[in-house]
Formats: sequence, structure tokens, C-alpha cells
Amino acid sequence: MTSGSGPSRRQVLVAAAAAATAPLIAAAPAQAAGRPRPRTWDLTLLGTSDTHGNVYNWDYYRDAEYDDSKHNDIGVAKLATLINQIRAERRGRATLVLDAGDTIQGTPLATYYAKQEPITATGEKHPMARAMNVIDYDAVTLGNHEFNYGLPLLDLWIRQLGFPALAANAINAKTGKPAFLPYVIKKVSLGFAAPTLRVGILGLTNPGVAIWDRGNVEGKLRFDDMVATAAKWVPIMRARGADLVLISAHGGDSGTSSYGPELPNENPVALIAQQVPGIDAILFGHAHNEVVERFVTNERTGAQVLLSEPSKWGQRLTRMDFTLAREHGRWTITTKAATMLNTNTVVEDPKVLAAVRAQHQKTIAYVNQVVAQATVEMSAVESRYKDTPILDFINHVQAETVTKALAGTSYADLPVLSQASPFSRTAVFPSGDVKIRDVAGLYVYDNTLEAVVLSGAEVRAYLEYSAKYFRTLAPGAPVDTEQINDSTVPDYNYDVIAGLDYDIDISKPVGQRITRLVLPGTDTPVADDAQFVVAVNNYRRSGGGNFPGIVKTQVYNEQQEIRQLLIDWAQAKGTIDPSDFFQPNWRLVREGVPVF
Repeated sequence: MTSGSGPSRRQVLVAAAAAATAPLIAAAPAQAAGRPRPRTWDLTLLGTSDTHGNVYNWDYYRDAEYDDSKHNDIGVAKLATLINQIRAERRGRATLVLDAGDTIQGTPLATYYAKQEPITATGEKHPMARAMNVIDYDAVTLGNHEFNYGLPLLDLWIRQLGFPALAANAINAKTGKPAFLPYVIKKVSLGFAAPTLRVGILGLTNPGVAIWDRGNVEGKLRFDDMVATAAKWVPIMRARGADLVLISAHGGDSGTSSYGPELPNENPVALIAQQVPGIDAILFGHAHNEVVERFVTNERTGAQVLLSEPSKWGQRLTRMDFTLAREHGRWTITTKAATMLNTNTVVEDPKVLAAVRAQHQKTIAYVNQVVAQATVEMSAVESRYKDTPILDFINHVQAETVTKALAGTSYADLPVLSQASPFSRTAVFPSGDVKIRDVAGLYVYDNTLEAVVLSGAEVRAYLEYSAKYFRTLAPGAPVDTEQINDSTVPDYNYDVIAGLDYDIDISKPVGQRITRLVLPGTDTPVADDAQFVVAVNNYRRSGGGNFPGIVKTQVYNEQQEIRQLLIDWAQAKGTIDPSDFFQPNWRLVREGVPVF
């Protein structure tokens, strides 16, 4: 089923109602000690989310086994081992496996088969299709990052899967019909003498796609409110025989959004549970949090809806267990609970490793290609709170690219500024050989370069908004660099601007922190009506992070990937020397006194 043309209503309903896999065998009826009680059976749901292209327990940026300060492991191969262990433990009893999205983006492995050797050109099976097919999922929900590489690649990946891909609120803009399968109803055998259990699974993707991947979906897809979509489909699923309703949703449970109110809520899972009756449990993702077990009371029925989110990258596996009884010809849930399993407790599944090994090794060879020599080591560890050469490298390449492209146009005489974010706290260009993986580790997203025109007043407002990243620290108060930023603002939503000189006074309230904004190398304040071209990534220009003034018509947009521009610049130059691009232009202060 493709995104380009939505299925007919009859196709959707027939596919959803008829979808079923080989029967799953459930537990024998339980008996109470001493006296009989109603027969019960059990169902287990295993859930993954936000695997982001991780198959092996491998860090492509370090070219080493993955490890972090908490000794987490990652990857679908680790998840597979846990899933197989639980299936074996349950000895064939009813076990469903779902994923809540963000699958085909996030590692050099995923990028390689979207950009370097795209599956749309080669016809090769995507590594995440290979890995997930070994596990034999029951369904996957589309996450927002599934749309990063365009609809043709997404459609091909879906066709390569051996199970359904769901997204009820992704609507074909021309027909008004679902662009993907909204839901499935799976017939689950609960064993001898037990009527078949019909499990409805509804998939909901994130409305933020309309902003974050506007270039790929505008005019083709619209993304409806997740709460309203659940309210539409859950009664339909119940009417068509679903005894138990599960939702696999790519949205967090905070009730907040990273963008403005013009789009439906980004993280509405708790609201769905609260407002939509008829839901038994929700597996969710997107926020990369570990939510082991959360119950939300439905305000209309009083029912307790079970929620769980299994962290990110394959670090955790959600397990939900349901006890079911048959009463008056209907299935009821007598108990439900969730636990979380850690993938650092198991080895990788050899079948998953084998399925992806050749692609994994090809990716390693690619990212270890040397692109240039660095004259000194450059680190991003301080880039959040100090002007650093490694972030200026990004800004220099972006500004240079836009300046050259605008030569001879009506914008050629405007100063070019550039925006960059400290995506990684661990990125390093070593002294000597700089490899593709070093550049990829600095710029970890598949963003493209765009440019817009901003006034001086808009630049100031933009910087003020960015400066909310920092906590307020009075003059003389101790400074802990690990606690200097507001933990609710992610690093990727803090921007520095190159091309103007400015101070951020973190002793002042949010909105009053840009105390000095001047033309470079001068004391001349930037006039409100001054005009600047600003080089910016497509995520930010499309509204990601809800920065003010930046969502406007581009004066430059050649669909060039920023990471590739960085690689190309380094290869052409042969040497990465800070003296070619490092221009210290901003600092943190308190009452005019530098913090560092």
C-alpha cells in the first residue's frame, strides 16, 4: 500500500478485518487453589520503539561496540534475543510483538541505504526490513523519521516488510482517505476450548511530520490529530469484532509539543487514554523515555488504560501481560501489567546479525574512509556554552555554500549568517586523519541546507528564543557545565549564529538575554531593519523547535545534505585548519562579565 494513492474504504476495512497470522496458542486455564474460579487465559504483548536504524550493538561514529555511562546496549539483534527467550518461555502461548516507529533513520547504516546506495535505486532489501522480518513482528507504526527520505523509499520499505505498517492519521491529501493501513484485527487462538480472541491494533503517527518533513509530504499527505483519529477508529474496530484494543502510537505522553499550536499535539498519548473509551493499552514512543508502567483513567468509563514506552535504540523491551476471562459470551481483562527488560542482559541474536552482516560491514568500510587531515584536535564537548572551532566549521561551510549560490542574484549584497546546533556532546575531529564517521558524528541528522532573509529584529528575537536553553544563574553563583542548560530544552533546539557578535547574559530572565548584538568586529549595534540572509537547516526552517521568524520562503534550497557538504568541503580542501574558519563571535556573560 503506498502513500501516493490511498486505499479505498472497502480495501481498508477488508484488509483490517481479515488480517490474521498463524494461530497463536495460549496458556491452559488457570485454577484457583481450593475452589474453581472462572477459566482464564493470558496474552503477552512485547513492544519496541525508536530503534532508529540500530541492528548491531555498534557505535559507527566510534567504530567500536556501543557503550554509554550506564552500560546500555542497543540494536534489534539484542531485542530479538529477548523476544525469542520470552517466546520460548511461553512455549507458544499467545504473544504479539509490536513496534511504535522511528525505524529507518538514525545511524550511518540507515543513511547508507537511503543516500549512498538507496534501496529505491538498487532494489536491495533495507537492513531494518531484514532484521525485523527475522523477528516476525505483528505490526509496526510509522514514526515521523520514516518520512525523512521521501515517500518512494518509505513505500518500498513497507513492501519489503513481512507484516503490516500502520498510520491511521496519515491521510492522502487528494482523496481524503487513509494513505496507509489504519489498523489490523488479528485472530489469536487461546488454546483448547477457548473461543478465538480478536485483537485490534491501531497505529498512530506523529502530526509533526507536516513540519519536520514538509518538503516530502506537503500537498501529498496531511496528518490528523491523534486523539481525534483514535476516537474515530476505536469504535469501528470494536464494532468489527475487536475484543481487545491496543494502540501503537508514535507520540509521547507529556501532552506538550516542540512546535506551536498550529498542528495537533505532538505527545498526546495520555490524553488519548484519558479521552477515548474502549482502549485497553498503548505502546508508545517518540520521546525516547523509559516509561515502564503507567495507568491512565479514562474519564468516560473509569477504565484503567495501561501505557508503556521502551526507551530508544533497542535499549529496552516493553512486556505487557494480560489475563483474560470469558464471561457472558464476551472477553474481559481481569489483570494487566507491564515490565521492562534491558537488552544489556543478553547477547545478540545470530540470525539477525547474519541477515544484516554484509550491509553492516559495507557501512563500516564507508564511514572509515579518510576525508582530510586536521591540524589540531577539535572537540564538541564545550560547544553548548563556548564558541568552538568544530561548530564554526559547520557554519563556515553553510555560509560559504549559500554565498556562492546567491552570487549574481538580488540577495548577493546581503551579509550571510549561519545557524548551527550542538547535536553531539562527544563529537571529535582528531588531529591527523579525519574520517567520514568523524564528520557524521558531528552532524548526526540528515538535514538539508536552506536559507531565508531575516531582519535585524528577527535575528535578535531568534537569538533570544535560543537563549532560553540556559538556566538563570546570578552573578557569582557557581557554574556547573553539566547543569548549565534547562533540561527540558534538548541540545538540538539550541542554536548559535555565526556572522554577528553577541553576548548572552544568563543572569537575566528569558527574553532579555541578548545584551550585545553588533556587526562583526565592531561596536555598531545591529539595526532592527537591517537585512541578512541566514543559512539554516530544513528542520529549523520548517518550524522544528518553534523558533520565531524562520518559517518563510527560502531564497536558497538546492536539497543539499549538510553532512555531505561538510564531507565534500573537507575532501576538496584536504586539510581542516581552524585558522580557515574559526571566528569567535559569541559568549556567555553575567552583567557583562564572561562566564568562561
